[in-house]
Amino acid sequence: MRILLVGAGGVGTAITRIAARRDFFAQMVVSDYDLGRAEAAVAAITASDRDGSRFSAARVDASDQAAVTALLREHDCDVLLNATDPRFVLPLFGAALEAGASYLDMAMSLSYPHPERPHELCGVKLGDDQFARAEEYQKAGLLALVGMGVEPGLSDVFARHAADELFDEIEEVGIRDGANLTVEGYDFAPSFSIWTTIEECLNPPVVYEKDRGWFTTAPFSEPEVFDFPEGIGPVECVNVEHEEVLLVPRWVDAERVTFKYGLGDDFIAKLKTLHELGLDRTAPLTVKTDLGPAQVSPRDVVAAALPDPATLGDKMHGKTCAGTWVKGTKDGKPREVYLYHVVDNQWSMREYGSQAVVWQTAINPVIALELVATGAWTGAGVLGPEAFPARPFLDLLNAYDSPWGLREQ
Repeated sequence: MRILLVGAGGVGTAITRIAARRDFFAQMVVSDYDLGRAEAAVAAITASDRDGSRFSAARVDASDQAAVTALLREHDCDVLLNATDPRFVLPLFGAALEAGASYLDMAMSLSYPHPERPHELCGVKLGDDQFARAEEYQKAGLLALVGMGVEPGLSDVFARHAADELFDEIEEVGIRDGANLTVEGYDFAPSFSIWTTIEECLNPPVVYEKDRGWFTTAPFSEPEVFDFPEGIGPVECVNVEHEEVLLVPRWVDAERVTFKYGLGDDFIAKLKTLHELGLDRTAPLTVKTDLGPAQVSPRDVVAAALPDPATLGDKMHGKTCAGTWVKGTKDGKPREVYLYHVVDNQWSMREYGSQAVVWQTAINPVIALELVATGAWTGAGVLGPEAFPARPFLDLLNAYDSPWGLREQ
């Protein structure tokens, strides 16, 4: 397998460090708009990898579909791994198809709220633009594996595992994410891309119910306290827009699907303030500077003003938990379980030099690529993680020395 990795930020760099310990691929081209960042990721691997020649660096603009297509062809890559933010999904998705390569991402194409009733009806949903091209991928015999990070990704694998082995009927699949992470020296320092966090948290959340289909609610709706395992404890969680709600019902028979994120009152208040000030907008504004007018996206300014999450690892303490709560029946009896994956920041920093949130995201696409490379996962078209058997993935996750857990509720 020859891989083009697009994006050498926190998650992309963690991907290289995890992949370097595996032997299922022949080449990984690490590319980024900032060539220096790609070169730094490769240099760190080359210094320690037993076969550093498998990694090389390249510069590419992820928004330039033609340039990405050319890079795929230049290096004869048969898969594109997208580690950029969701703005670049569509050009990368198109480039892989044009070059005859398979495709994998961790976040799907952007949504757009309903123009008149945004807190009731869906507009353009997450991933709609990708699923619209599913037939093209299928006819080309190519796989587009979408939403294959941790959430979405591992959380979807958990949902498939519950359907396959743990339940006869499923009443609700609820993704629940929480952490007790703190960052020394910062009152506000998100552990993941603030650009993506704003997109997820301020868009209308989507809920799925079998008798209604997909519908939306107001941001931060339906608060509940969820008790997370391994010492994290109770965290208030609220509805947030996320891909699992759009993916799980396509392959898993469930009466209801939700996604709730443990944000906390202070984080929610800051996000609401950004929205009230218009600083969550992506459309450029004209800003007067000493050098003349400049076009600037308010959200990009917010992102530039905050620390890069990839640099916070040595200041972070605590654990992060991603998981899937499932309620239903087994053998005629009610059952509730929470399938989860916890990463301790001190462990991920010590073992890989990557902070917990980006490392937990990064491990899952690497495992998925190994399953594709070995033939354990096969398919064509636009498919989510739920479209594949869960057991091979979960077994390999354990083999990567990153065990998952199951708690009866």
